[in-house]
Amino acid sequence: MRRCHFAEGKFCRITVKDNGIGFDENYLDKIFVIFQSLNERGTYEGTGIGLAIAKKIVEKHNGIITAKSRVDEGATFIIVLPLEQ
Repeated sequence: MRRCHFAEGKFCRITVKDNGIGFDENYLDKIFVIFQSLNERGTYEGTGIGLAIAKKIVEKHNGIITAKSRVDEGATFIIVLPLEQ
């Protein structure tokens, strides 16, 4: 889902929601660190680089990325990017 909120400033907010395993929000900062995983290797697919790369790209464009989640309830990832650089 993509929404732009001009009334709140010149930013574009992109929200992506999944129905995956979710995570405990106490570990929010850890999910964006390269090669970090909240689960044992082999339990779930993935290398631990996807969200770290996403964070680097978003920050390179002067934006922010964060997430909301609960264990076993999926996650919502929020990206906010300026419309003008």
